[in-house]
Amino acid sequence: EVTSGGIKGRTHEIQRLIGRSLRSIIDLRTLGGEVTLYVDCDVIQADGGTRSAAVTGAYLAVHDALSTWCDAGRIPEVPLLGQVAATSVGMVAGELVLDLDYAEDSTAEIDMNVVMDGEGRFIEVQGTGEQTPFDRDRLNSMLDYGRYREHRGVPATRHRGPGRCLRALSRAPTPQRPFGES
Repeated sequence: EVTSGGIKGRTHEIQRLIGRSLRSIIDLRTLGGEVTLYVDCDVIQADGGTRSAAVTGAYLAVHDALSTWCDAGRIPEVPLLGQVAATSVGMVAGELVLDLDYAEDSTAEIDMNVVMDGEGRFIEVQGTGEQTPFDRDRLNSMLDYGRYREHRGVPATRHRGPGRCLRALSRAPTPQRPFGES
């Protein structure tokens, strides 16, 4: 899409999903005015679950960037109110499946993306009856399945809430310029 001269609809929709997901857990007031965070999500190997991988990866990147910015003294605290992770849940051949791969996604009767915070609360749910409509009971069973599994898989980033400068788990070298400076 970069070489085609414009963003396609799917990419734009994924960008908006990432933005909505991140805004729900960032205290924007503590960033000190007008700040734009650019998060570039390149899913290197997409075997289904592109949206889920992009949301979870974006959270990890923002966590690392804000921790670095805090450690460099640019902000007094890491303004994260929680964690974010996403997964896909589907019904394939009548069975619930978590984190669908391409073959499962392309044959799923029902396909759903679930974005949650570290407390197990829903941030966004996208669901489609690809081959069959579904009722409230089926929706609830899929949300319960995704919630249980996803909540256990929220990225471990040592998040302790606002007020503390933290270092991310992965120890990247300290950048030459603090985050946000060109």
